[in-house]
Amino acid sequence: MNNLNDEHGSQQFKPNATVAAVIVYQNKFLLVEEMENNQHVFNQPAGHLEANENLIDAAKREIYEETGLTVSPQYCSGIYYFHRPELSLYFLRFCFVIELNKQLETSPNDDEILATHWLTLPEIKKKSAQLRSSMVLECIEDYLKGQKIDLTIFKSNL
Repeated sequence: MNNLNDEHGSQQFKPNATVAAVIVYQNKFLLVEEMENNQHVFNQPAGHLEANENLIDAAKREIYEETGLTVSPQYCSGIYYFHRPELSLYFLRFCFVIELNKQLETSPNDDEILATHWLTLPEIKKKSAQLRSSMVLECIEDYLKGQKIDLTIFKSNL
């Protein structure tokens, strides 16, 4: 008799499921500054999906942990499949959007976040060598293109 896990792919490839948030107010985007490999890098508030958590709740949690903001995604701007060959890792990233009607004060709750920054697109492009991955800029550009995926497509039985 086969083990249930073996039947359902315990050896099957599984990418890392992550969420990210494009948070925008008057053409400024909220990025977090953190350390990776002893270097300062910039990213959207982002992180891994946890067990027993749906994608939207994961986004809310990551936003709160990394910025101190209690906000909810309004829509998804894209789904990204990304490979980091230097780490031999694959990521499946769901990028959500929050458009604010006022700039909110941030207060990160995660010790790994060094600072938060409200930056314009040109300022972000100047930091392209310091972006945690190319997905940071790609998510912002897709938001600016007006890509909108309604949150009702995200189903969960949790």
